[in-house]
Amino acid sequence: METPANSTKDNSGYESAKKIILRWDSTASEVGRERMIFGTDRQEADFYLQAVDEIQRSLSSASISDCSHNVDADNQSKVKTTIQIAMARLEDEFRNILIIHTSALEIDSLFDSSTSFSSSTPTHHDLEDDEDCISDDSGSSRNNLLQLHHCESSDSSTYRTSSSIREVDLMPAEAICDLQAIAMRMIAAGYLRECIQVYGSVRKSSVDSSFRKLGIEKLSIGDVQRLEWEALEGKIRRWIRAARVCVRILFASEKKLCEQIFDCVGTDIDDACFMETVKGPAIQLFNFAEAISISRRSPEKLFKILDLDDALMELLPDIEAVFDSKSSDSIRVQAAEILSRLAEAARGILFEFENAVLREPSRVPVPGGTIHPLTRYVMNYISLISDYKQTLIELIMSKPSTGSRYSGDPSTPDMEFTELEGKTPLALHLIWIIVVLQFNLDGKSKHYKDVSLAHLFMMNNVHYIVQKVKGSPELREMIGDDCLRKLTGKFRQAATSYQRATWVSVLYCLRDEGLHVSGSFSSGVSKTALRERFKTFNAMFEEVHRTQSMWLIPDGQLREELRISISEKLLPAYRSFLGRFRSHIESGKHPENYIKYSAEDLETAVLDLFEGYPAS
Repeated sequence: METPANSTKDNSGYESAKKIILRWDSTASEVGRERMIFGTDRQEADFYLQAVDEIQRSLSSASISDCSHNVDADNQSKVKTTIQIAMARLEDEFRNILIIHTSALEIDSLFDSSTSFSSSTPTHHDLEDDEDCISDDSGSSRNNLLQLHHCESSDSSTYRTSSSIREVDLMPAEAICDLQAIAMRMIAAGYLRECIQVYGSVRKSSVDSSFRKLGIEKLSIGDVQRLEWEALEGKIRRWIRAARVCVRILFASEKKLCEQIFDCVGTDIDDACFMETVKGPAIQLFNFAEAISISRRSPEKLFKILDLDDALMELLPDIEAVFDSKSSDSIRVQAAEILSRLAEAARGILFEFENAVLREPSRVPVPGGTIHPLTRYVMNYISLISDYKQTLIELIMSKPSTGSRYSGDPSTPDMEFTELEGKTPLALHLIWIIVVLQFNLDGKSKHYKDVSLAHLFMMNNVHYIVQKVKGSPELREMIGDDCLRKLTGKFRQAATSYQRATWVSVLYCLRDEGLHVSGSFSSGVSKTALRERFKTFNAMFEEVHRTQSMWLIPDGQLREELRISISEKLLPAYRSFLGRFRSHIESGKHPENYIKYSAEDLETAVLDLFEGYPAS
């Protein structure tokens, strides 16, 4: 039992402490309204904290006495009132320290080599922008040129083990000590919730400010899905750049600050304050990626989805390190689920792309038998896919079963996978898309009324496919030399078929059969038949020259090779025919009406072919 002396001493300490508390009561004291305790000298702050400690001891003593000696409840009520005044003041001080020492991060300085978006990454802007190139699920055409960019993976520095987290100090050490001292008193007095709320509201506003500087907008999933794709592409690039800063620097630094202030106060309090601060912004950040992962699938989205997948996969260890507590489990789960959905979306787009290529419905033949927009689109798309080889190898489904794909369906091509043993699933997938493209092109060739032009169209398009494969080392490696040789054989076969369809009938005019009067080689020549033969040859050659000068072979080397091949067959045959029968025509009337061309004239005329405009 306390002696009267001890009781008097304790009462004196309480009264002194109470005076200090009331002196700084902002509801009753002018000095309390005009000044902040922790904004004055350190001695004032120390006195106040000591006074709070004294009041808390008095409250504790009063509670014990009340249980054992039934002390006047009025005294205990007065002590509680005093502690409430003190806690209200400490809450204001806590908020004020947080506010005056909260400054927005210098965002530009945070974008170093480990976080920046690489401006040196090549952009791909040569995909065909023809309106009828590829139809989406609703049948509408794509009107926009695909701007496909690849976000290069960043170099990560070491942190702890495999993380690239880079924490920065958000507050000076003195401010952290003051906040820690205040937090200890508030929590000891039962004001944990108030402490967490004040801390979270102030720090969250700082995080929100950093988000604005990083260009992270407050968009709902619905808002994101309603954006036009062109606008969304730029937002995805900014998001990838910003997400690295948010996870590795901003969130990590907020976590460190919470640990510095609250770690010694009590179990899990630092984590509660951290989640109070960043849970909303983290959800806002990841909701954007989630919206992309569940948006409608279309081919132009594939590469940005792969960029997102790469970036999020790269960040996943850092997310798990920063959000490592049970209370932040929802953030880790959300990130993992987004990754899963992005992977599924990428796989779905690839397989839907197959179907879009197969079913692309345009029936109007391209003028001049040149390269179809579909061919350009698909092959540029495939080339870009090869740039994402490593990512896609992990995402592509398991290899199709051996045998024929879509075998027996006349509306789809057959493909024997037994010849492609050892190919990766991604390589098989790309080969299959090329097979599907050729199948579609073959169908389009049938819309040409001129068989020769149909063959020229196939030659042009398969040759373009071959050149695109040869031009990409990654794509060539995946496709393989065997498939490349088959493709080369197909466009050469198309060239041969074109020459047969066009020039066999022309060359047929230069035969000897039917020109001799009695069928004996030594007999005389029928001038009438010979004149008719020259007239037929001239007419046929002029028609070929007139029409096929407007046909187009865009590849200069291929154009020259075909001209040479034509000349090598045509000119010797014409020279020989002219040498055998010129005298029979020139001995008659108006020979110029029948022998209209020299061999040199024909050679010059062949050079007009396949230029895409009428010859002079």
